[in-house]
Amino acid sequence: MSFPDASNPIVFFKAMSRVFSLSLTAGRKSRNLIEELSRQAYESFASGVACEAQQDAAVACHGGCASCCTIHVAATAPEILNLARKIRTLPNKVSSELTRRIVAADRETRRLDQRQRMASSLVCPLIENDHCAAYAVRPLAYRGHASYDEEACRDALQGGTAEVPVSALHLTVRSLVQNAMQSALRDACIAWGSYELNQALHIALCDETSEQAWMAGDDVFVPALITDISLREMAETFDAIKAMAA
Repeated sequence: MSFPDASNPIVFFKAMSRVFSLSLTAGRKSRNLIEELSRQAYESFASGVACEAQQDAAVACHGGCASCCTIHVAATAPEILNLARKIRTLPNKVSSELTRRIVAADRETRRLDQRQRMASSLVCPLIENDHCAAYAVRPLAYRGHASYDEEACRDALQGGTAEVPVSALHLTVRSLVQNAMQSALRDACIAWGSYELNQALHIALCDETSEQAWMAGDDVFVPALITDISLREMAETFDAIKAMAA
């Protein structure tokens, strides 16, 4: 499948919203919908970055570097449910241990803001020896937080004063893709917020009915809803963009 060019944000957003809407229309009752939406999100993000990054410096991020894995992570419901599926497919001992760590991490981080999370140095519960147990299905938030300097990341993690040079391109494409998915979910009358990852994963892994309930239209992750920007404000922005001439 081809993805739109990210050089025009408005066109990219509207095109990606249509892509997600088509998947929702075709597969609303399909168990593959969650995986399909996540796949489209991650592939369109990679495609959007690749199209615009030809003249850009290479980022330093790679599998096996967990320096940024202490940040407050927001994710959409399809990403969360897809990640929960991945965890459940792991060997029972590994899956059980990851679930235990996610529950514990949620209890430790639930009331911490972004600055407090970084200061706490509490690493994502999916990290083991600097490797992510579910790297292939990591949320857009991780994909979009890309640094040009691994050493600066390590310094920041250790409380240093180095400013981490983060890719604006990755942040922009990540935002466009995530918001396009949220807009399509909203149009389909499915819960479309963004949720704090630890708490939402805790819900998804400890309630086996959460996936079916979300597919039926229930906002099962509402306790983990991130409200830095209200859903009303986001909805108004989505409507305004869609109303613009192509």
